[in-house]
Amino acid sequence: MAPPNDLGPVGPLTAAPLTRVRPKAGAAPRPDPAMLQPHIGAMVHDVARLIRRRFERSARQTGLPLTRHQARTLLYIARAEGLSQAAAASMLDIEPIALVRLLDRLHEEGLVDRRPHPTDRRVRTLWLTPLGWGVIDQVLAINAEIREEACTGLSPEARDMLMAALGHMKENLMLAEEESAAAD
Repeated sequence: MAPPNDLGPVGPLTAAPLTRVRPKAGAAPRPDPAMLQPHIGAMVHDVARLIRRRFERSARQTGLPLTRHQARTLLYIARAEGLSQAAAASMLDIEPIALVRLLDRLHEEGLVDRRPHPTDRRVRTLWLTPLGWGVIDQVLAINAEIREEACTGLSPEARDMLMAALGHMKENLMLAEEESAAAD
């Protein structure tokens, strides 16, 4: 018996023509079973889910009271302190109201400061507190540990190629998204 779809082998990354299996009389046509096997999107999703699960387990074990989403938000703020809440919501691809709730929790924990924008009083900018920077160090340590677990057996060159390929795919999809949005 063939393995379930989510556990099956991953085929080549090239696009194969969609072929149909001849169904039994009266049944709807079905794609070739090979086309149902996980491909790049499913694999990236599964890896991301496992990384998130490993992060949250490691954070709990070390006493770090953060979800992966909260950690991701802190990392975005660390990379670009002073960014606006609207810019952070856009970068994180979440609704502004969801970010406000997340920032409320981070602010209550003493990790994030919201400050008025120097020239636009409607805008709040985001800054890490000294405690927030300490948490960033812990997040980076957990991330490094998980990255090592995930990349065990990959040479430094293979890791660089993986990052370059994922970056290239991200750029392609962002460009396609921009083009689709412009066409709407």
